[in-house]
Amino acid sequence: MALDGLVISNIVHELNQTVLNAKISKIAQPERDELLFTLKGNSRQYRLSVSASASLPFLYLTEQNKPSPMTAPNFCMVLRKHIANGRITRITQPHMERIIRFEIEHLNEMGDLCTKTLTVELMGKHSNIIFCNSDGMIIDSIKRISSMTSSLREVLPGKSYCIPATQEDKKNPLDFTEEFFFNAVMTRPMSAMKAIYTSFTGISPVIASEICYRASIDGDRPTEALSREEKRHLYNHMIWLTDDVKNHCYTPNIIYRGKEPVDFSCLLLTQFSDYADGKEDSNPLDSRFSTACHVEKYDSISGVLEQYYASKNVYTRIRQKSVDLRKVVTTALERSRKKYQLQQKQLADTQKREKYKIYGELLHTYGYQVKEGADKLEALNYYTNEMISIPLDKDLSPTENAQKYFDRYGKLKRTYEALTTLTKETKAEIDHLESIEASLSIALTEDDLVQIKEELTEYGYIRRKRTDKKTKSKSRPFHYLSSDGYHIYVGKNNYQNDELTFKFATGNDWWFHAKGMPGSHVIVKSNNEELPDRVFEEAGRLAGYYSNGRDSEKVEIDYLQKKNVKKPNKAAPGFVIYYTNYSLTISPDISELTLIE
Repeated sequence: MALDGLVISNIVHELNQTVLNAKISKIAQPERDELLFTLKGNSRQYRLSVSASASLPFLYLTEQNKPSPMTAPNFCMVLRKHIANGRITRITQPHMERIIRFEIEHLNEMGDLCTKTLTVELMGKHSNIIFCNSDGMIIDSIKRISSMTSSLREVLPGKSYCIPATQEDKKNPLDFTEEFFFNAVMTRPMSAMKAIYTSFTGISPVIASEICYRASIDGDRPTEALSREEKRHLYNHMIWLTDDVKNHCYTPNIIYRGKEPVDFSCLLLTQFSDYADGKEDSNPLDSRFSTACHVEKYDSISGVLEQYYASKNVYTRIRQKSVDLRKVVTTALERSRKKYQLQQKQLADTQKREKYKIYGELLHTYGYQVKEGADKLEALNYYTNEMISIPLDKDLSPTENAQKYFDRYGKLKRTYEALTTLTKETKAEIDHLESIEASLSIALTEDDLVQIKEELTEYGYIRRKRTDKKTKSKSRPFHYLSSDGYHIYVGKNNYQNDELTFKFATGNDWWFHAKGMPGSHVIVKSNNEELPDRVFEEAGRLAGYYSNGRDSEKVEIDYLQKKNVKKPNKAAPGFVIYYTNYSLTISPDISELTLIE
């Protein structure tokens, strides 16, 4: 998440354009580490939401209100006492740090004009909201940090406020010299991208990667491998990018992977925007970004942050609620995979059974040649026309030795037959569990989880309690509309896959699935018409995205008419077989497809 100094500068600029000189009308604390200010200014009302959450800190303007507890927390009461009805006179960002400082004028109990500061530090797990008097003395903070918690900086009432310590050699990216860039940044023994983001405050790895991308330089290349001209090119693009920040030329945007937001920025990330144009020549920063990513622009940075956190919370919340189910599936998968490996090893050991059968047959044929007390027999193998040596037990007769080998053969044959069945069952169990794991990865609501839990219970992975009642889920398949107006349905789990394929789809509808991997069944309602090629491509993209191949550049998709898809007897939900199909290879990018709610 790129809540870096550049994004903070965009926020500060937006706040100065909207709420500077606004009056603080209401102060609420809806969450333990979150504040909501109601501000009045410029003949309108604003809401400013601020969070010091360790996982998702933020600050943005919003139209949404949140319910507050009946009894306000202490920090909220302190703020109400001091700055209720105060006026915001200054909003600044010190040294391009991830810090926003509000200076607020208010009347004290004596009616004198006073100034207080509210400092919001948006620094990941170290985020905080600190309230100080005009002398920089801390009055209170939403998180109190004692010396027992941090030996570097105490944040307690009565202590002097100081900005969190940062690397002393880091420079403000809006104020650096050419000499510093060439002699300090480009001489660091590390990659060019890392040299940039470790040398400047407010520059995140995403922005450093963007600078390298704009300069047509691989950000992973070490600085010592760059020529003077390449370093000059990097410097120029660094200057051009920071000029945009100085001139407040922002382009707030969010990077989406399908419908899920994965990052955001206040500057256009051209390394990802190429995807929106159908190109695939960019160099993503890490595994979160793939050819399925695209960029969406917004009018304001507050709109970006509000949309990002709202969407991110949906995915975060459902993943938290699915932790127990994931643990059940992961444990069962590990057990089944270990069992499968052991069965495969035992199955390989049974391959020697034919050798024992031949030994027995040859002893019956050539046993008369065995001399008393011999420990082996050299005989011609009439199957291969080669001489072989058959080990013998000196205490047994040739007939008894032959019977011993036939007994071994019979035992291994029975073992082989049993293991052949068992390995198929174990492999089917692994495939079933992997399909459930894939269903958990695309679940968006609690109703989606209900059906997955019911499937795990039905197959004995979760014990059904006597008090448990089978819950009817309200979850429905994803419903998309193709560019040509055809309806496309995507199953969210195995039950929905079966329902779509064998109850909803008709014979001439088209069925799509990622080849050789867990994934959703995708049904295109053909209306008994011949489908345009673009519909096949879009359905293929959906089948690729809603599969384990969603992070791949390309996914191979099998597709055929539904009437050719069959379900074996007693097969697990979602399991089908087919013999005649078409195939296509396509990028799992569904950014252009319309999801019907």
